[in-house]
Amino acid sequence: MELLAPAGNFEKLVSAVHFGADAVYFAGKKMGLRAFAGNFDDEEIVKAMDYLHAHGKKGYVTLNIVANDADFEGIDDYLQLLIRAKVDGVIVSDVGLIYYIRKNFPEIDVHVSTQANVTNSQSAKFFADLGVTRIVLAREMNIGQIKKIHEVLGDKVEIETFVHGAMCISYSGRCLLSNYLTGRESNRGACVQACRWKYFIREENRDDEYEILEDERGTYILNSKDMCMIEHLAELENAGVASLKIEGRMKSEYYVASVVNAYRRALDGYADKKALLDELEKTSHRRYTTGFFFGAKDKECLETSMPVQTYEFIAMVKEDAKDGMVKVEMRNRFKVGDVLEILSADDNFLKTIEIKEIFDSKCQPITDAKRVQEIVTINCPYALKAGDILRVESKN
Repeated sequence: MELLAPAGNFEKLVSAVHFGADAVYFAGKKMGLRAFAGNFDDEEIVKAMDYLHAHGKKGYVTLNIVANDADFEGIDDYLQLLIRAKVDGVIVSDVGLIYYIRKNFPEIDVHVSTQANVTNSQSAKFFADLGVTRIVLAREMNIGQIKKIHEVLGDKVEIETFVHGAMCISYSGRCLLSNYLTGRESNRGACVQACRWKYFIREENRDDEYEILEDERGTYILNSKDMCMIEHLAELENAGVASLKIEGRMKSEYYVASVVNAYRRALDGYADKKALLDELEKTSHRRYTTGFFFGAKDKECLETSMPVQTYEFIAMVKEDAKDGMVKVEMRNRFKVGDVLEILSADDNFLKTIEIKEIFDSKCQPITDAKRVQEIVTINCPYALKAGDILRVESKN
């Protein structure tokens, strides 16, 4: 199965590749559903695809807004750009846009977005007849339903499913809450995640009695737990899933690295399953659920707490280690005496380094690295590679 990672900017794309993604999905500056991610301008799209193909990876560009007629203005030029950039597919939800691309740009592979709400084999056949090459099924599907759709489609169309990350309290992400409360349209890329705000519920005829009260952690009645299917990859493969999608174009570079690394190792048969589960606790997340894959009821997905993580991102390795030293870019404060854990795609994974020496960007010895994003040099007994990450257990 393909491991498909999110990339909100070029740095996250590079990190996804470094830690083992087979493909990356990202947005240009137009028609993507994550308007507040960094995203890629026209030149960066070409750069991204060149980088991915040079590393034997694929890249898919999202065009998954709910489109208005005005969105078709200039669409031909944009699609020509994507053809020149040799994108491996576009992810589209609007049936009119899918029809337009298939009719006028048949050389572009079209993936049907989860926003299209495909939940049955008849819908899947409809899109297959339009000539799409992949369908990203709705998150509301269970394993048995996925298997049935795969049996109907056969090898004609690939099936992709989300396996990890945030889930919307809405139907396949088609939420109107942000638009209603702030005027920022979720279905056109401007969601403010209003579901994460604090709320209370009061029955209409009770002026002073609340059905749900806030405690010391807050009240997050519209939150969902995060999806996590790392223990069930075999069931997904048996159901006919071709691509495993990680949510998170708005998430941090550290999040992308940690999650991609864990799923890559799981797919490759990494023996220590507990270590992989622990790995997914080390980056920001809400409590985990398998969502609807095994017929879970809606209420079992509800969350009542803030995000947590057990480790903090300390530094990014900028150059391969040499002569017992390595250059890193500081992301959070650390000092001589600290013990940092290694996040890497190779056998250095989970090894630790006790910091004995730090040299600042002027090659002067220091004991405390506290200048944000300064390039410093530290002692390193391992062959770390550019793109590896150092972290430390959170004190909270």
